[in-house]
Amino acid sequence: MDMPSAQQAIASNKDAWDQSANLHKTTDTWTALLNSVGDADFSCLDPTLTGLLQDVGVAGKDVVQLCCNNGRESLSLFGLGARSVVGVDQSQAFLQQARELAAVSPHEPEFIESDIHHLPHSLLGRFDIALVTIGVLGWMPDVGSFMRHVASTLKPGGTLVMYETHPFLEVFDPRAQNPFLPASSYFQREPFVLQESIVYEGQGELAGPTSYWYVHTLGDVVSAAISAHLQISHLQEYPHSNREELYDQYEHQPAQLPMCFTLTATKRPA
Repeated sequence: MDMPSAQQAIASNKDAWDQSANLHKTTDTWTALLNSVGDADFSCLDPTLTGLLQDVGVAGKDVVQLCCNNGRESLSLFGLGARSVVGVDQSQAFLQQARELAAVSPHEPEFIESDIHHLPHSLLGRFDIALVTIGVLGWMPDVGSFMRHVASTLKPGGTLVMYETHPFLEVFDPRAQNPFLPASSYFQREPFVLQESIVYEGQGELAGPTSYWYVHTLGDVVSAAISAHLQISHLQEYPHSNREELYDQYEHQPAQLPMCFTLTATKRPA
């Protein structure tokens, strides 16, 4: 199979997310969000990310979340004292969900539809903190380009906060007969070609439009941050899962895999 160009992959992934959006509104999670997001101190953030953001210091800061999905994490930043929050995503359908949640919330985030590789000028050099969370890097054909665009949103001295799935997990197939047997190379360069809807919980494999998932090693991620003039101040790996429930089986093992990581980095003056 011929692999797509970066532009083709980005367009296919956008279409896959848009077409999967309605599936996310039929879940218990969506119902729970609608019932809880009206609280002034609402948060869907887990203790790991909450603690990291508290350490970095969100209170009184201008924050952008890149690839914000339905905005639930963006709305959670107000509970940590953020002065302003902007969520950016290329999926119009998920941003519609974000605006539905914001309409229930007492807070007023701004949501902007944009491919991160073509950010509007109004976002450049504007923010104290740029947040990137679970399941973003795998949709990016070029992690170096991604990091440069993330860095472009920060003021000098601004901080990237990242909480992501550990790329080593991509070696394993959680649906395989033996899910603990390595199924692919950690250093794989061609993307996984997916032909199923993008869902998180309890819906199994549903046919959907083609999308492309890329593996970027932890070394690739760190090097990309450095090349984007971001000075790394924190990098930590964890044994817990922060992704789909299928991956919970890899927790609490005698020989434990790294399952997620956090990274913070500061934008150096040009």
